Amino acid sequence: MSAIESVLQEHRVFAPSAQTVADATVSGMDAYKALCAEAERDYEGFWARLARETLTWQKPFTKVLDESKAPFYTWFEDGELNASYNSLDRHVEAGHGERVAIIFEADDGTVTNVTYKDLLSRVSRFANALKKRGVKKGDRVVIYMPMSVEGVVAMQACARIGATHSVVFGGFSSKSLNERIVDVGAVALITADEQMRGGKALPLKNIADEAIAMGGCEAVKSVIVYQRTGGKIGWTEGRDHWMHELSQAESETCAPVPVGAEHPLFILYTSGSTGKPKGVQHSTGGYLLCAAQTMKWTFDWKPTDVFWCTADIGWVTGHSYIAYGPLTVGATQVMFEGIPTYPNAGRFWEMIQKHRVTVFYTAPTAIRSLIKSAEADAKIHPKSYDLSSLRILGTVGEPINPEAWMWYYENVGGKRCPIVDTWWQTETGSHMITPLPGATPLVPGSCTLPLPGIMAAIVDETGQDVPNGQGGILVVKRPWPAMIRNVWGQPERYKSGYFPEELGGKLYLAGDGSVRDKET
Repeated sequence: MSAIESVLQEHRVFAPSAQTVADATVSGMDAYKALCAEAERDYEGFWARLARETLTWQKPFTKVLDESKAPFYTWFEDGELNASYNSLDRHVEAGHGERVAIIFEADDGTVTNVTYKDLLSRVSRFANALKKRGVKKGDRVVIYMPMSVEGVVAMQACARIGATHSVVFGGFSSKSLNERIVDVGAVALITADEQMRGGKALPLKNIADEAIAMGGCEAVKSVIVYQRTGGKIGWTEGRDHWMHELSQAESETCAPVPVGAEHPLFILYTSGSTGKPKGVQHSTGGYLLCAAQTMKWTFDWKPTDVFWCTADIGWVTGHSYIAYGPLTVGATQVMFEGIPTYPNAGRFWEMIQKHRVTVFYTAPTAIRSLIKSAEADAKIHPKSYDLSSLRILGTVGEPINPEAWMWYYENVGGKRCPIVDTWWQTETGSHMITPLPGATPLVPGSCTLPLPGIMAAIVDETGQDVPNGQGGILVVKRPWPAMIRNVWGQPERYKSGYFPEELGGKLYLAGDGSVRDKET
């Protein structure tokens, strides 16, 4: 039986509690339907309202959506803003500088709290250091770093000066790193001496050196190294610099550079079916809007929350729900360097208990692996920890089977926490289809309904809608603000891969099969 078939045969439905509904940002199905109706009635006006309410603009936009060059859509293109200002400065200016932005827990359990004021200072210093190394607006910078506050600092510093970052997951090989440096035309590489995972030090700088030595990286003038472990590394005088030494020499004041809403905030590579990686290009304004808005909708974010997304910053989930979304709304979040099974498989539950996490977002793979460990050893079972702080659980990255969903719901959430099973992609920028905790009835294994303003549909091979209960191809019928803007340097690949002519050239092809159940 396929995952889709098993979900369609799933008859258990869990309505949100009356208290959850009462407290939620989107309170009840009528509120959800009202937002959807607003988007149907005035699509551009709906997104324009959210963009004005959610973000701070240095130059207000007057254009909302331009479809004249479809499928190269633009949003808010005559507006200007800065992602780092929206993530940091405005919270400090509003008097929230002493609020903790990041609770960082290292692999060995060491905890460091970084306030918004501290983070702004660190980002500004490093942004000044990048400028001094010749990095300017429009340049591309590759970041190959461990899970760390410094990784977020590097991303935010690039955004602050208008440079476009491209983060490469720290587990990738020198060949993969080389391909991305070459394709994006990076002028600088930010890395670390080593990273810590499960009590082991793993090389990063030496892999970075190998990547550069493979050739094609002549544009890289600076390699900046975060000293994580003090491990032995190679060093090229004149090219290599310690991150802390560069930052210490700089002022903690750096004016954020306003950029157009369509300015590329980042390029994130996905593995291409042809072998050549695809550089998914995201805008600044539209992307930031949806990253922040989904914090409010999907996670029902409140200022009292402690949010924890367990993803790595090398993936889009870490971009949207660590580096940008939580910071844009002014959240306090947990960031974790290690792995869920070290020093034992109770690490996640121990951390939720210790940091009083309220919203927890992880992958079904992690849940399934922890089920086996927990059922084999009562000492590391979630029920052995105080998880009473939790109010919302989330899943991301793949479908969750109903059995794992139920275990998560009963053993981690104590049957009281809604599970937001989020469907989205690197290309979509933020959540697209997901339950809303105070509105949507939950069905184990189902991502339920599209978010307001997301015109998702299921069609056949010719682009025609299929009846409910019949399988088809998942598409999105209207452009949305956080969508992919291009495949870096490969516009034809963008058009053929995501807006194929056989579907009319204007439907976004998700690449996933899907079914809408007959009762929806």
